[in-house]
Amino acid sequence: MDTVFDDIAQALTEPRQDVWRPVRVFALDLAAKLLLGLAIGLGVGIGMAIAG
Repeated sequence: MDTVFDDIAQALTEPRQDVWRPVRVFALDLAAKLLLGLAIGLGVGIGMAIAG
């Protein structure tokens, strides 16, 4: 019976695995690509407007 409590105590003190990490990495990568695309698009648009 002591081993059961030891196993439970060990499981509770182990660092938790972050299940959502891959989802956050993908979302952050997608957001960065979208913002970079928007910035490039605005830069090209403004540059073309200035050039005439």
